[in-house]
Amino acid sequence: MKARVYVSLKEGIFDPQGSTVQQALSGLGFAGVSRVKAGKYFEIELEPAPSADVRQQLAKMCDQLLANPTIEQYRIELNAD
Repeated sequence: MKARVYVSLKEGIFDPQGSTVQQALSGLGFAGVSRVKAGKYFEIELEPAPSADVRQQLAKMCDQLLANPTIEQYRIELNAD
């Protein structure tokens, strides 16, 4: 089983990396880019297990290591690949 975990800053948290990329894109002539939000992406391969158990395990991974729950949010996608 493969999980994809997307981590990004919560709304209202200043994103200096995203802001820098947005300014750089503007400087390179890419008009119309009004906002860039930077984040992290993880692909995690797991042994097959019931979906609820896997989601619970992944949420614990995110809360304890992959994301900072104070300022970041995460989204989990599961594939039975």
